[in-house]
Amino acid sequence: MPNIVVLVKQVPDTYSERKLSDTDHTLDRDSADAVLDEINERAIEEALQIKEAHDGEVTVLSVGPDRATDAIRKALSMGADKAVHVVDDALHGSDILQTAKVLAAAIGTVEDVDLVIAGNESSDGSGGAVPAILAELLGYPQLTHVREVTVDGSTVKVTRETEEGLTHLEASLPAVISVGEKINEPRYPSFKGIMAAKKKPVETLDVSDLGVDAGDVGLANAWSTVVEAAPKPPREAGQRVEDDGDGGSRIAEYLVGQKLI
Repeated sequence: MPNIVVLVKQVPDTYSERKLSDTDHTLDRDSADAVLDEINERAIEEALQIKEAHDGEVTVLSVGPDRATDAIRKALSMGADKAVHVVDDALHGSDILQTAKVLAAAIGTVEDVDLVIAGNESSDGSGGAVPAILAELLGYPQLTHVREVTVDGSTVKVTRETEEGLTHLEASLPAVISVGEKINEPRYPSFKGIMAAKKKPVETLDVSDLGVDAGDVGLANAWSTVVEAAPKPPREAGQRVEDDGDGGSRIAEYLVGQKLI
């Protein structure tokens, strides 16, 4: 009966205009619609499939502002059992290392965790490092870029996909795995699931509840910050080449000039 924690994140909709704040160059969350990250939906789906095969319980965990409750409720409406929401103004501007530290502390509030499932990377930050950092902090084995998962007793077996090919890995539980886009097709929340999600427990915590010093997180204490940002320049018109018999050589000259060949 595996006890699974799934990391979920509310991100700006990829169809919305995304930008950074003019004041501190952090994400301007009010400038775009917010949604549950698509890769997190696949992580939730995988957790639910494991639960359906072996019973157990699925807890979703999110670190984010108040509005992240919408993403949490969607995860619950898909079938997760309960949620933990870490929300604290002190977390504004936290970098990957600080976020992983808070996530590790929050996972520590969930009893008898067997498996932590995350997406390979979020669509807003695209750092792709949180699962590995989290595994190091927890002392768990890490299995990343996963496209297939099998839980067998106290063991998890996965197929890992990279550009070099497929690798078959095995680790003892508890473990951290991060999934890719090919792992499954997430289910749609049913009306029954949406109604049931309203009654499922969501525990709200701040950094003091986790034993994390507010002076160790946030923009002022981040290991990395954005010091300057500028809008993407408008796209310039291309160079048109009309072939009068020398088109091939002219294109080659252009590519050489651009250091592409």
